[in-house]
Amino acid sequence: MSLAPLTAERVIPRHVAIIMDGNGRWARAHGMPRALGHRKGAESVRRTIEAAIELGVSYLTLFGFSSENWRRPADEVRDLMRLLRRYLRSETAEIHKNGIRLRIVGDLTRLPPDIVARIGEAEALTDAGTRLNLTIALSYGGRQEIVSAAKRLAQRAVAGEIDPEAIDEQLFERELLTLGLPDPDLMIRTSGEQRISNFLLWQSAYSELVFVDKYWPDFGKDDLEAAIEEYARRDRRYGATPDSK
Repeated sequence: MSLAPLTAERVIPRHVAIIMDGNGRWARAHGMPRALGHRKGAESVRRTIEAAIELGVSYLTLFGFSSENWRRPADEVRDLMRLLRRYLRSETAEIHKNGIRLRIVGDLTRLPPDIVARIGEAEALTDAGTRLNLTIALSYGGRQEIVSAAKRLAQRAVAGEIDPEAIDEQLFERELLTLGLPDPDLMIRTSGEQRISNFLLWQSAYSELVFVDKYWPDFGKDDLEAAIEEYARRDRRYGATPDSK
């Protein structure tokens, strides 16, 4: 990886989240099997991590596999799990070497046990990384995350650990899988689709959304930089009027 950070002054989002969409359509457009599209998408992950560091992004969250993706054909899910195993095996040492902290969020109980073990090893190895906080959402669904958080708070209330009247946004956020991460400033979706597909529903309340027409395997540094430039042109008011910020 070439990781020398850029020094030019610019408005950089602290946290960028990306919905990596279009691997299958990229493969179809090139007359290739979907599995190859996913492999090419993994190459884009590496490019994007490099670009995020060069551009000065502190947190990068990638939507790798949704809770709804389990409904895909069994052979495609097997290919995705094989790709995930290969990625964890081949990239963890490089991620650690480059000072990146890796974190995986989602319903990991649905993943094969050997992958869960590899995830634990990767997170432990990279825990001290400070150059980039890389989070990958696997077997993740935003609604599921919110419901699970609500259940845990309800259980604590029933047990008398908390007063229901004390539940506020801050307390609720402490039950989310993204505890410790700032909310995304910028959310990008590739492939031309314009929806967030159950990704970081709570956390993206005030995220700036940028939709990119390219399929994920074609996404690179120039595209990330263009999205950040679009973000810099936005007027983020968080519900206030321009003269009351």
